[in-house]
Amino acid sequence: MSIDTMKAIRLHEFGGPEVLRYEEAPLPELEPGEVLVRVHAVGINPPDWYLRDGYKSLPPEWRPPVPFPIILGSDVSGVVEAVATDVQDFSVGDEVFGMVRFPSFGESAAYAEYVAAPASDLALKPAGIDHVHAAGAPMAGLTAWQFLIDLGHNEPNPLQPEMHRPVPLDGKTVLVNGAAGGVGHFAVQLAKWKGAHVIAVASGTHESFLRELGADEFIDYTKSLPEDVVHDMDLVLDTLGGPTTGRFLRTLKRGGALFPVFLGFSDAEEAAKLGVTVSMTQVRSNGKQLAELGRLLDAGTVRVAIDSTFPLADARKAHGRAAGGHIQGKIVLTVV
Repeated sequence: MSIDTMKAIRLHEFGGPEVLRYEEAPLPELEPGEVLVRVHAVGINPPDWYLRDGYKSLPPEWRPPVPFPIILGSDVSGVVEAVATDVQDFSVGDEVFGMVRFPSFGESAAYAEYVAAPASDLALKPAGIDHVHAAGAPMAGLTAWQFLIDLGHNEPNPLQPEMHRPVPLDGKTVLVNGAAGGVGHFAVQLAKWKGAHVIAVASGTHESFLRELGADEFIDYTKSLPEDVVHDMDLVLDTLGGPTTGRFLRTLKRGGALFPVFLGFSDAEEAAKLGVTVSMTQVRSNGKQLAELGRLLDAGTVRVAIDSTFPLADARKAHGRAAGGHIQGKIVLTVV
């Protein structure tokens, strides 16, 4: 490998995991305000496979043009190798983690040995956790944070006309659907931290894991449907979202809220009739929020669960694992 290239996972066409290629790519060049990170670990997330398969899950008019070849991924943990002259907050040798340039389709370029990241997207890695766990935190942790705790920006909401507003959680009853996954397991812990009574929904194999994370009650959806067994919820965070998310309307009390993480909700009239607020947002990079989350990770108040790790060269296998479902926590690629 020459000094101006690196190994990366690149995409030259859309398709299944087999289109992921481990190959030489140009080393990123630093722009003002950026930090060059030598990557130790990369967290993988749903937007990675949405991009890989050509955004089939998005309406056609929302599908952005993709300039091949492209490097996938947004979540990294690593060590600062170089800083632009105008960057004050980080120095060479600092251990950092972050979600890089999200949502800017395909510009994050994290499945690589090096990544150039805006300093504002990064935070110091919590000393108490390793790079693998730190790489599992940014997108899933920030999604849970921005849905439940604090939105943290004033950007227009591409998913709805009004801004998303988190609701107070102290003393409230919160149901988390898909509780064992990346966003779900953070949501359970953050809602608990904020004083909520938390009901976790997942398959039975995840029950002891979720109770360890603080879930007060557990529903095994393979045995009973949450909409049949709970009611009078204050908030439902449906990390799966999609067209079936409307079924949670009947679990909520009047004045309650349904937060679907993925597109597909279409029961607006019924929600209005029931007096339920339905709200979504698009997670955005935010180094300051990540630093706050990092303090909770350092203290052990919140932890990152790792489902499995794969070397960067085996990104195809990692995407295959993701497609298999029933993930407990996060899948991470190791680079160094």
